Amino acid sequence: MTQTLDPLSTSTDAAFEHVLDLVAERRAEFETARHVPRDMIAEFKKAGLYRASAPRRFGGEPLPPAAFLRLIERISRVDGSAGWVASFGSSLIYLAALPLETQERLYADGPDIAFAGGLFPVQSAEQVDGGYRVSGRWKFASGCKGADVLGVGIKVGEDRAGRPRTAVLRPEDVEIVENWDVIGMRGTGSHDLAVDGVVVPEEWTFVRGGEPTVDEPLYRYPAVPYAAQVLAVVGLGVARAALDQVITEGGRASYTGGPVAADRAAYRIAVGRAEARLRSARAFFYEITEEVWETVLSGDPATAHQASLLRLASTALAQESFDVARTAYQLAGIRAIADGSPMQRYLRDASVVPQHAFLQEGLYDGAGAVLMGVDPFPGYI
Repeated sequence: MTQTLDPLSTSTDAAFEHVLDLVAERRAEFETARHVPRDMIAEFKKAGLYRASAPRRFGGEPLPPAAFLRLIERISRVDGSAGWVASFGSSLIYLAALPLETQERLYADGPDIAFAGGLFPVQSAEQVDGGYRVSGRWKFASGCKGADVLGVGIKVGEDRAGRPRTAVLRPEDVEIVENWDVIGMRGTGSHDLAVDGVVVPEEWTFVRGGEPTVDEPLYRYPAVPYAAQVLAVVGLGVARAALDQVITEGGRASYTGGPVAADRAAYRIAVGRAEARLRSARAFFYEITEEVWETVLSGDPATAHQASLLRLASTALAQESFDVARTAYQLAGIRAIADGSPMQRYLRDASVVPQHAFLQEGLYDGAGAVLMGVDPFPGYI
């Protein structure tokens, strides 16, 4: 399989390493503030994360999916919330469905655009001259406090494909309702969005996962499965950090004076099994990513079977990552319950990832249907 991880330039590579250092220094701040602040988003932009899905024709530097996913995995090993917010550097693939003239305006000042959206519950919009009058409230707008543009899901007439139309708005037209009070991924700032009677021109709306107007390879990669991938890989990074932690701590003496963990067969067996499970899920995940990318690069569309395997690999990765993080937490023993221990944060953050609608256990049903040649549930692919 051809390796598609593009080498970063020296300056961008240095900026990315600086991002990792900053995330390590500030992750407690993100958790307390319940969002990743704009100055940190600016550092993500310097590292190229928010131009990684912007069209090349508008100055973007689109990365192959595997390359971008590996960057998000690395950030997530340091902090899950930061990785989650950085992952939305991929979301400009959705905006590639906007008219080209609209995209020219969007990228007029450069390709480093942070886009965040609260698409559900989809709200009915009133069709008016030239556009739609939008009102309502939407949930789970991760990264909204640092976004340059915001999207909300609207319904106008019949949509046979079942896909929501997204209205793109300026931040000043949207109220952020700060209600992100959760057990894990606290720093993602996934607050509600509220809009009151704003008219959005037709040309600033698009169907999520709709046909792109930009003809570049990245926009031929399956958009909705990619959206699941960038979230699943966050769980991978968190689980990797958790497992590394218990491997490192395996030589510590116990509080009770009993054998150190590394001298216990049960501990060693559990670590070995967890390592095999995590690496296996990771290998499947990147293998199918590279396979689909090779198909796209050859000029062929990704098949429904390939798109389903992307979703299956993402679901499996999210589920396995949580299980590995939970195993690591249990192996860490009584030390893990302290607020000062990173283990409790790893457990909390990893638990959130498979709760996402794109990654829940029910997705196995859709994947199984495609594998057996029967119709999956509506909206699966």
